[in-house]
Amino acid sequence: MEHENAVKEALTALYHHPDDTVRVQADRWLQNFQGTLDAWQVADNLLHDSSSNLETLIFCSQTLRSKVQRDFEELPPGAFQKLRQSLTTLLKKFHKGPPKVRTQISIAVAALAVHVPAADWGDGGIVSWLRDEMNMHPEYVPGFLELLTVLPEETFNYKIAARPDRRRQFENELTSQMEAALSILTACLNIIELKEQVLEAFASWLRLRHGISGSDLACHPLVHAALSSLNCDPLSDASVNVISELIHHTASSSSGGISAQTPLIQVIVPQILSLKVHLSDSCKDEEDVKAIGRLLADVGDSYVELIATGSDASMVIVQSLLEVTAHQEFDIASMTFNFWHSLQLTLTKRDSYTSLGSEASIEAERNRRQQIFRSAYENLVSLVGFRVQYPVDYQDLSYEDLKEFKQTRYAVADVLTDAALILGGDTTLKILYMKLLEANAQTGDEFQKWRPAEAILFCIWAISNYVSVVEAEVMPQVMTLLQNLPQQAQLLQTACLLVGAYSKWLNAAPASVSILPSIIRILMSGMGASEDCAAAAALAFRHICDDCREKLCGYFEDLFKIYCMAINGGSGYKVSAEDSLNLVEALGMVVTELPLDQAKSALEKLCLLAASPLEEAAKEDLEKRHARELTVHIDRFAYLFRYVNHPEAVAAEINKHWAIFRVIFDARPWDMRTMEALCRACKYAVRTSGRYIITTIGEMLAKIQFHYQQHHQPCFLYLSSEVIKIFGSDPSCADYLKNLIETLFAHTTCLMTSIKEVTARPDIADDCFLLASRCLRYCPHLFIPSPVFSPIIDCAMIGMTVQHREACHSILTFLSDIFDLEKSVNEEQFKRIRDNIIIPRGATITRILISSIAGAVPSSRLDTVTYALLALTRTYGLQAVGWAKATVSLIPRTAVTETESTKFLQGLSDAAYGAADVNSLIGHAEELSDVCRRNRTVQELVQAALKPLELNLVVAPVS
Repeated sequence: MEHENAVKEALTALYHHPDDTVRVQADRWLQNFQGTLDAWQVADNLLHDSSSNLETLIFCSQTLRSKVQRDFEELPPGAFQKLRQSLTTLLKKFHKGPPKVRTQISIAVAALAVHVPAADWGDGGIVSWLRDEMNMHPEYVPGFLELLTVLPEETFNYKIAARPDRRRQFENELTSQMEAALSILTACLNIIELKEQVLEAFASWLRLRHGISGSDLACHPLVHAALSSLNCDPLSDASVNVISELIHHTASSSSGGISAQTPLIQVIVPQILSLKVHLSDSCKDEEDVKAIGRLLADVGDSYVELIATGSDASMVIVQSLLEVTAHQEFDIASMTFNFWHSLQLTLTKRDSYTSLGSEASIEAERNRRQQIFRSAYENLVSLVGFRVQYPVDYQDLSYEDLKEFKQTRYAVADVLTDAALILGGDTTLKILYMKLLEANAQTGDEFQKWRPAEAILFCIWAISNYVSVVEAEVMPQVMTLLQNLPQQAQLLQTACLLVGAYSKWLNAAPASVSILPSIIRILMSGMGASEDCAAAAALAFRHICDDCREKLCGYFEDLFKIYCMAINGGSGYKVSAEDSLNLVEALGMVVTELPLDQAKSALEKLCLLAASPLEEAAKEDLEKRHARELTVHIDRFAYLFRYVNHPEAVAAEINKHWAIFRVIFDARPWDMRTMEALCRACKYAVRTSGRYIITTIGEMLAKIQFHYQQHHQPCFLYLSSEVIKIFGSDPSCADYLKNLIETLFAHTTCLMTSIKEVTARPDIADDCFLLASRCLRYCPHLFIPSPVFSPIIDCAMIGMTVQHREACHSILTFLSDIFDLEKSVNEEQFKRIRDNIIIPRGATITRILISSIAGAVPSSRLDTVTYALLALTRTYGLQAVGWAKATVSLIPRTAVTETESTKFLQGLSDAAYGAADVNSLIGHAEELSDVCRRNRTVQELVQAALKPLELNLVVAPVS
């Protein structure tokens, strides 16, 4: 009674107290209470208590449902009968509602059925038990019907803490009881007021996709009841759901596939096609039109391979789907977009024709089919273009509405891509160009006139990858038209995007030399129109300089002036610092095409533009500067070093400007943003220059080592990774690198001596172990014999269960690289060192890996963990299997049974003998993971037994 009163008081506070703090405390208390053993009895008592209010009933029904799903194993053996009786009584009590309460009770009973073998319910399992209850108590049929509806839905509900074997058994039980379930539903059809509920239950059972033949369903009363309801006005939602599930059922491989389900298809498809007349019926309810569109789209998606044959019957379906696509409401029209994509794939991919044998036959059939569907895709292009028009009130759109509009545009762009793959880009372009001419011919005020033209330009942008670079009929006219567009911001932005998208065409066009100056003028106009337009113009500038770089070599000075104006804000340009990097990249590509002497001069001018503000800042107090004031210029250095592919020229500039880099390294080593930008610039300088930077590399490494020990910036580690990659095998750098490796790793292992410390510094852990993997690959002769090799493996063991995704992945990958050492380094001395370290730690490593599978890390990392375990097992064979057996034996049998343990260990044993690959072992690991994570209690029990965070890492080396 005390607990019951506490629950009622907490619920009153949660729903009615004016103080937010009190409500939050009440919510937290109720959540904690739901996890207690007392929650079973209290929730049950309050549900049976006739004085409980609606809030109490909803909370207690949710609690009881959750307890049955997750915590059923808390109950003593033999509790099933009492629990079932109580739940049955509640189901009868709430058979008329409240609906939320009845649903929760129904789910609780269904969850109970997942946990408990069919034999415990009597002959025939829960379905037969349910039939008997309905026969004995016909007045409670509505409540029992809801239970019958949720039963198949709970088959795949992984909130239910059932073991994988039991879940599979339950699915098989329901499949075997399908006929009995449908007979119950058929009998209930006679109760007119329950028809909707019966059909919803039928749809639910169809989702099992098992056990009913097409010929049986074709004449089944439930199917005919659903089909007859399609003629209702308004449409029956339940009938639509049934027909949708029937379509999916006929296409499912588990039901025998389309050929086995032909009798059913021949019954339902004509009925659906007869509904298309309502698509354009203005009197029809919009929800009904959506339902019709959904059914037609389901037909298209499910039978796309049949439709792709191009038969007369197929083309009737295609025409119906075009009518859906033509609907004014985008939500309805877009239902067909997936079909057009799937049809395109089916028509173009070679796999669709392999049964034909010879290449000639395949090509002939592919051409025949694509020819049949050309007119459909031509219509499609005409139908979707208007969807991307800016709305008249676009300036007043909210952020969410604008986001939705952009998503619409990208969805249409995908459809146009599908059309271009069938029709060819040039043909699609011609269709769109005719639309563009129509748009330009429209009369009206200037404000309205730009919108249709902009929409078609967007569509032309969308198909740019499929228009041939030698297209000479339409693109020259489009480019000419762009030069005469009104200076409207959205129109200019799309024009800039289009110019960038067709940069390869511009390079190939015979008249490109004469076109390019006018195109660049368009981009210059774009840079001054708006920030979004300037971003599009900068991106287009980059594309043009990439693809037309040879033609632009003679215009470097002009391009340089544009760049100077853009970064200085001259001529009203609105290019952001971030977008200006596109211009840096663009000029870098042009400089790459220049002869070395000219490239050196050009790069010098560009670097000077970046260096001057940094040198000015250095004359004052660098420490007081905002990071953004420095990083904007350092990032320009990084882009130049990355995209100017003249190693000598880049080396000369990094050597020349190393002095300012050194000053910034020394002035702001505490500032992560500045150090990240500086290390990025150095990384690209190292990558591009290679050995040409050898004179600077020593001092660079010295700075990294010194400042890392003081400030622990992760970027020092990733810069070191790049240096190791470039110079790892260079004998002349061996002393530098040996010292670098030992200093960085020695300091890192001192920083991370516990999982708490690894968790506090995930970025350092991530970059540290990425660096360690690089060392294994590029300089094992410096890393493996070093005194830091053993401590870094211990550090990896400490951090294996870190919750940070990237850090965890890097640690596990490093350990896998250690176990797989023979793949990259096949020298006995290194393997001997590795084995001396790993073998004494093998049992501990295995235990942590199995703990990770069992719940110490999120299940999304299962593949990475399993691969590490597989690599360990392949290398150490039966010894590793022995370590695994010792670990698994620690798990209580209440959590993992002998059979479940044996299956997992057998999978490992197969891997040790080379008889299992990673996919096979992942299957066994997933099974163990599901068992150990099935609820919080079990997961805590397993982790308490394995204690991955408390293992003793002090081990004696192998003699």
